[in-house]
Amino acid sequence: MDRLVWIDCEMTGLDPASDVLLEVACLVTDGELNVVGDGTDLVIAAPEAALDAMVPVVKDMHETSGLTAAVRKSTLSVAEAERQVLAYVRSLVPENRRAPLCGNSIATDRSFLARYMPELDGYLHYRMIDVSSVKELARRWYPRAYYAAPVKHGGHRALADIRESIEELRYYRRTVFVPHPGPTTDEARAASVEIRAETDAAAQPSSSGDGGAERSSPDPATAEATDTTQPAPNA
Repeated sequence: MDRLVWIDCEMTGLDPASDVLLEVACLVTDGELNVVGDGTDLVIAAPEAALDAMVPVVKDMHETSGLTAAVRKSTLSVAEAERQVLAYVRSLVPENRRAPLCGNSIATDRSFLARYMPELDGYLHYRMIDVSSVKELARRWYPRAYYAAPVKHGGHRALADIRESIEELRYYRRTVFVPHPGPTTDEARAASVEIRAETDAAAQPSSSGDGGAERSSPDPATAEATDTTQPAPNA
């Protein structure tokens, strides 16, 4: 199996040292980005002080989405949420540290998993697939594809955001990646040789100008004898 684990978190802020998890959702896909299983979406109870400490933009966002009200009704602890998500992941990905973590700007989510759900974090491979990285490259290399990407409507709820991240990667795979089945082995090897040659050539000092090459100092006597621009003594 070559499955991918998609996780999205909603938090009171972006600092795992002072902010807390409010919602965590998880979906698993196969390598072709087909969703496997039903997924899980859990709202976590949080102290009122943590909700009050949210900055205005985050407070408005979570109130508009309905998350704040759901958090106030929830009795689910972080530990129990971790247990449920990990059980779901293990049911579909039985191999420890095999599946990478996927999502949008996933490093932020992972920092919260590392702090609040360390067993789940440790079960996943250290590598991550960040759709936002693909998006940033598309913006620079294939701007028409970037600007035509599907519009997001997730509304900052975890499970909806995951589904949109999967949709987004499927879109970029179709529009900017090499079509299936990709290059032949010979074509891939030829491209590898060409890229390495370009890299090596770029690393060589330029033959014109300074080029970073060290210049040897001329012999003073030779320089004086050949330099006709020097003024005559006592001129």
